[in-house]
Amino acid sequence: MDNLETIFNDLKGAFDKDEPSYGHEARFIKKLNTQKTRSRRGWANGGWKPLLMAASIALLISLGVGFYIEQPTREQQIAEISPEASKTEFYFANLINEQTKHLQNESSPETKQMVEDAMLQLKKLETDYKKMEQDLLNGGNSKFILSAMVTNFQTRIALLQEVLQQIQQIQAINEKEKTSTLI
Repeated sequence: MDNLETIFNDLKGAFDKDEPSYGHEARFIKKLNTQKTRSRRGWANGGWKPLLMAASIALLISLGVGFYIEQPTREQQIAEISPEASKTEFYFANLINEQTKHLQNESSPETKQMVEDAMLQLKKLETDYKKMEQDLLNGGNSKFILSAMVTNFQTRIALLQEVLQQIQQIQAINEKEKTSTLI
């Protein structure tokens, strides 16, 4: 306390009691804003923010390029494991697509349910095939899995042929009925 009193006694008469001149507050605020602007530009007071933004953009671009680089497709991976499997899949897939289109073209009100059931069975077989592909890619017994994949294709083809034969039989019966009613 004694030190404080001594300080005030030493400063007695040195205190500025006059009011600031007109416009002092506006000049003070202007100087304050100028100092804030300067301090924002300095490295010590946040000037690193533009650098941080640039680094963030560079990181996003590099991640984008990393994702853009194509990963091998499932078919390409299978072709690496067994080129013959890839060729077989191409052959069978084309054959199945042709027969599926033919089946859908032959659909009529009498055979609609049969076609829908066949399509459902084909989807199940396709799902099984995708599982076998994944097993093959995961390093399963490749000879066994490849054999099962071929069997899956053969089963789909046999199913399509059987349904097409049944549709042809139904169409033949309908034709006979039409000709017998005309006579």
